[in-house]
Amino acid sequence: MNAFSRRGACPALSAPMQTGDGLLVRLNPVAGGLLPKSLIGLGEAASRHGNGIMEVTARGSLQIRGLTPASARLLAMEVNALGIAVRTGVLVETGPLAGLDPQEIADPRPLAERIRAAIAAAIAEAGLAQRLGPKVSVIVDGGGRLGMDAVTADVRLAATRTNAGIRWQVSVAGDGQNAMPLATVGDDAARDIAIAMLRMVAEKGRDAHARDLTARQLTSLASWHSFAPPSVLPDISPTRGEIAPWSPLPPIATGAKGEPAAKLPISPQVGEMSGRTEGGAVERLPVPARFPIGVFDLTAGTALGIGLPFGSMSAQKLIAVTQYALTLDAPEIRLAPHRALLFLGLSPTACRSLQQAATTLGFVTDAADPRTRIAACPGAPACASGRMATRDIAETIAAENRDLLDASVTLHISGCAKGCAHPAPAALTLVGGDNGAGLVVDGTAKALPAGYRPGYDTARGVGRIAAAIREARFRGETTAACLTRLGAAGVTELYRQE
Repeated sequence: MNAFSRRGACPALSAPMQTGDGLLVRLNPVAGGLLPKSLIGLGEAASRHGNGIMEVTARGSLQIRGLTPASARLLAMEVNALGIAVRTGVLVETGPLAGLDPQEIADPRPLAERIRAAIAAAIAEAGLAQRLGPKVSVIVDGGGRLGMDAVTADVRLAATRTNAGIRWQVSVAGDGQNAMPLATVGDDAARDIAIAMLRMVAEKGRDAHARDLTARQLTSLASWHSFAPPSVLPDISPTRGEIAPWSPLPPIATGAKGEPAAKLPISPQVGEMSGRTEGGAVERLPVPARFPIGVFDLTAGTALGIGLPFGSMSAQKLIAVTQYALTLDAPEIRLAPHRALLFLGLSPTACRSLQQAATTLGFVTDAADPRTRIAACPGAPACASGRMATRDIAETIAAENRDLLDASVTLHISGCAKGCAHPAPAALTLVGGDNGAGLVVDGTAKALPAGYRPGYDTARGVGRIAAAIREARFRGETTAACLTRLGAAGVTELYRQE
């Protein structure tokens, strides 16, 4: 831990990232979940060594903020003392209820473990992980109520039912809706294609993603499984990143070397950036979010999902809710996408009791809570770059304009123009700056705001927009559709009005 990771890399425990409020680390437990005592220990360590702010990201990672170089080292020692093994290298993700959801098509964990093992073998053989960028990821989605449709990845394996039984649809570069499908295959071929794709990406360099693969490479991947011997990982050409000559595929013309990347519908960069809560590309996509908030029946027992408002909560409140869960005999807590925690193995009565306690502490306990539609960075005073109190503004807007924040929109409140909490466009973006709080309509925090008002008065400006929508909205019309009819100029003028 002698050097900090560069901006754009993943701020892992061994490589903390410099942010506006100090160093940040991100943890992904190898076990997939945490014992309640372990989460309490992490909260206590975050209070001792950081600024006491803990986060769960849009992809379901745990973040600890406000560290110094010295305290980051102490935190790492405490994580080891707690016996928490954290993942490193290529992220292979499964859903938060993997293996527990009676509605899932298949348990994705065995295939995910086989892919991790194959990656480990490729690392030993050819240093695969060192040649892949820190944000390259694989999703193995077994389906069910909390599938991974809304989360992007370079490689997607989604369980599907066919006449031949359970198969895995292999897709590239995107989410469950717009990733490019390659093939529907069995377990062995799914694993092998995933590893082949990662090797192809690795040959293109550490800044590459699956979206950078050429159409010819994707075609070879899609057809290779029909011919390749079972359980054999393909070698990759060191010059073109394509399947080596042992494959019986037709030869690839030498002109493919300069072929442009295939035109994929999405960039898979997913906000794994310095201080970001990984929200960017996930929330702008048209895939309906299935928030892991509420009560879920499992194959054995019940789970309660609670959300962290805007992905953030004080360590003390996180400790408090976990201590209460411990008294209710919760055996495990899983981190979940969409900035949530799942408390597993509870009785229905215990779920209701924990839900009430979490509501009192300020957690999100209703999937329809308007705070799930707001992306807000830490802002001032938590972040040195923040020019306004983003979280206070977000709480006020959520409380006063619940009807504005329906499922069709995301409101982004950014303390500065970096837009860490939501790099992608949002229906409405509020940006802190020298001139106050600027408004960007259907854009990002980096865009030039069309209108301003004082930062302390931001919520009133949004309230004027909400009032106009209430008056103009047709029956059944979404907020996004009504905003489009009002037009960017009209919405900006409403925001600026005194």
